[in-house]
Amino acid sequence: MDLTLIVVLVIGLALFFDFTNGFHDTANAMATPIATGAIKPKAAVALAAVLNLVGAFLSTEVAKTISGGLIREGDGGIAITPEMIYAGLMGAVLWNMVTWLLGLPSSSSHALFGGLIGAAIVGAGFGAVSYAVLLSKVILPALLAPLIVGVSAFVCTRLAYRITKRQAGTSPKRGGFRVGQIFSSSLVALSHGTNDAQKTMGVITLTLIASGAQAAGTGPQFWVVVACALAIALGTYAGGWRIIRTMGAGLTEVKPAQGFAAEVSTGVAILASSHLGFALSTTQVASGSVIGSGLGRKGAHVRWGVAGRVGLGWLLTLPAAGAVGALAAFTAHLGAWGLALVTVVGIGALLFIWYLSRKDRVGHHNAVEVEDAAQAVDIPSKRERKLRRKRTEREAALASSRAGADTAPGAQQDHTTEGNR
Repeated sequence: MDLTLIVVLVIGLALFFDFTNGFHDTANAMATPIATGAIKPKAAVALAAVLNLVGAFLSTEVAKTISGGLIREGDGGIAITPEMIYAGLMGAVLWNMVTWLLGLPSSSSHALFGGLIGAAIVGAGFGAVSYAVLLSKVILPALLAPLIVGVSAFVCTRLAYRITKRQAGTSPKRGGFRVGQIFSSSLVALSHGTNDAQKTMGVITLTLIASGAQAAGTGPQFWVVVACALAIALGTYAGGWRIIRTMGAGLTEVKPAQGFAAEVSTGVAILASSHLGFALSTTQVASGSVIGSGLGRKGAHVRWGVAGRVGLGWLLTLPAAGAVGALAAFTAHLGAWGLALVTVVGIGALLFIWYLSRKDRVGHHNAVEVEDAAQAVDIPSKRERKLRRKRTEREAALASSRAGADTAPGAQQDHTTEGNR
């Protein structure tokens, strides 16, 4: 098969993975503010999409970790081919879709790493992987980040409730946390763009280097940054409502102060990891912070059965995506027909998963049962604002006419007569 065609196929599949990453990880930023009623579901995913788009332009350190660190490429290293990258991406995409169908907040990042590692080992041997980078910038952050951010969320939640503690029989005022959640969830969405969009940038850059279209050791080109930013933003806008249901209500019941603490902890951790070039799993960080905040709020209960399922998904992601990537790489190495077989089987599996998802639809209307939906901070459209203004004017005019009728002499006499009766 012509090299140019396989590069195009890899770039197309990479952008589709970026799209799945977007809707798979929308829950990381917006599940808790939706669950607490801080912001309405559709407005939440739209806000997250815009901030993911912006965040993708802020840094490229994580992209360089993938394109020039995890998988060795050329210049005296092991030559990785576009076919291997294509096979690895197929493993990542399929695992992302399976976990989305099950509503499991697994790591899109680890699915990508697992698929690439499995394909690289089959195609070029164990020496194709830089295990020092894998350990220092993937595995160790995966083990430590959820624990650290969970402790941070626990402490922040305790502080939030202590500061607003009920005093002298008066109810604590915690409504400000609901508004604050809009800003804290926005921080998570922005940080998600700085970290996760870069992973696809790194894969496309690795492909261009492997095909000889770009020099080894260089970072992502501008058009790659733009394409990946748009893909993850569109995926985020698609929603990912199944995982929002798990993150928003499945792990623990979330209240505004608790959600605010979890989101701030998540956002700060992800931004710091992006600056340091750590390819962190935003899903693991967000899940750890939600569990930590649940432990921090008195009276809250963490659903450990759901947490166990999520944890099992974390453990299986790297090896499962790696196994699929390895199988796909083995098939792709059989020649052009093998690559075609990988493509056909992959598309068939994706269509089957989509068919199964239609049997049990989850959307913005039934993803999370919001306790205080009426208090959600609304972001109306221009048309809605105009209609509301007219309705307010009509109500004011009606109230004014009623008040005038009540003060009329006849009305006062009727009230007096009624009172004498």
